[in-house]
Amino acid sequence: MAGPPLPADAALLLDLDGTLIDIAPTPDAVLVPPELPPALRAVRARLGDALAVVSGRPIADLEALLGDVPYALAGEHGAAIRHAPGEPVQRAALPDLPNGWVACAERAVAERPGALLERKAHGIVLHYRRAPQAGQALEQVALRLLERHRDRFELLGGTMAWEIRPRGISKESAVRALMERAPFAGRVPVYIGDDVTDEDGIRAARAMGGEGWRVAEAFSDPAGVRAWLRTLAGA
Repeated sequence: MAGPPLPADAALLLDLDGTLIDIAPTPDAVLVPPELPPALRAVRARLGDALAVVSGRPIADLEALLGDVPYALAGEHGAAIRHAPGEPVQRAALPDLPNGWVACAERAVAERPGALLERKAHGIVLHYRRAPQAGQALEQVALRLLERHRDRFELLGGTMAWEIRPRGISKESAVRALMERAPFAGRVPVYIGDDVTDEDGIRAARAMGGEGWRVAEAFSDPAGVRAWLRTLAGA
């Protein structure tokens, strides 16, 4: 697919895993294709720096993978935002994980070979890509943890993963926060993502008069997104 045309005054907001880079068996096994950073830099320059990556990953992971190539980074579904290269990370005031949750999650993945626990500042993710048969059991583990804490935490189903995160944050809140500041303010938000959590970002961009594109529908796969970016970079 060639991909849709980008508005001249766009602010480009991009998911990472499954959008810019291919999904890997584990979060730390992903690879950044060598052609991606220069393409992103060129597109960022074309858009007057209005290019951000919006991800469920922590900011530290995004910086390790992409450095200062994106102008802004939103991590942990908007719980943490680095508005510009070199700026301190702004963190939302969120509840800490209840006592015992991490230990319970660690036991759950240890009992299911191939399952993986990913810890975040205010949440946990139970991955089962390498143990697909464990998906339902891990969902039940997550639901038990949430039983008395649904007022503060929620469960999201991702790509072969179950994530518990605090309520009140989402990629929608991340998009809105980014669009309030220069160089994004006053531009047309264009959000691209592939997963369930990206629906919030897509909805926010459209509600603000912009565009929201799903990878499978507009580009087929991350390789299609990267090819589209290279085309924009060379335009």
